[in-house]
Order: sequence, then C-alpha cells, then structure tokens
Amino acid sequence: MNIIQCNFCKKPFHTLGSKICTDCLAKMDEDFIKVRDYIYDNKNTDIEVVSEETGVTKQVILHLLKEGRLILEDKHGGGGMLLCEVCKKPINTGRMCNACKGNLASTMQKSISAGKPHDTHRNDSTDMKNTAKINK
Repeated sequence: MNIIQCNFCKKPFHTLGSKICTDCLAKMDEDFIKVRDYIYDNKNTDIEVVSEETGVTKQVILHLLKEGRLILEDKHGGGGMLLCEVCKKPINTGRMCNACKGNLASTMQKSISAGKPHDTHRNDSTDMKNTAKINK
C-alpha cells in the first residue's frame, strides 16, 4: 500500500491505485447525482451554469466527464466541453474521440497479433543457468 496525496482534497491517504481518497470518492458520487439530474432537466447547458446551479466544482464535473460518467453538450448541440487527448477534436465525454479510440484499438490488436505466443513449456533450468551467469 502506498501513501499519496488525494488529487482533490490534498490529504495523504493509503491507496491501492486510486488517486482520490474514499471521502472524496463518496462526495463525488453525491455530486454526480446532482449534476446528472441537472443535465437531464436542462439539456444543452454549459459547465459554468451546471457548476453554479448545482454547487459542484468545475474540477469535479470535468473529472466526471473524463471518466465517461457524464455527457455534456454545448448550447449548440455539438461537442466542445472536452478535447480529445490525441487529436484535440472537441468531444462530449471521455478522453478520446471515437476515431482515436478505434485507431488505438486497431494498433493494440495488431501489436498483440504480431507478438510471439507465450511459451508454456519453458525450460526453467535454462533460466537458472542465465541467472547464475548474471550473479557471478
């Protein structure tokens, strides 16, 4: 277990991987419900209005958008609340646009296909000899 500083409240906490403490995660879940309900009733709003009306900080709303838990369109019905982290095209949710997600998936699939199959019948004595040479 590591001790890190929470990305939101800046308090140190024990983590197994999350960068947000349990208190902030619980608060974020409450904030998610407020924001989700507000967006449902007020389509095509912007992040400033949502923040003002719900009392939820822009930082939390942006985090929820990047997580893909929320979709927020601009007043004209297009994307633009966020930018794709790869091509910088406006998006409504997540970290990448659909085109960049597809390219990433394709690249990963090609990489996996090009790799050698895992050899399950490896000779452990060979590994022992290589280890012994390194230790000498």
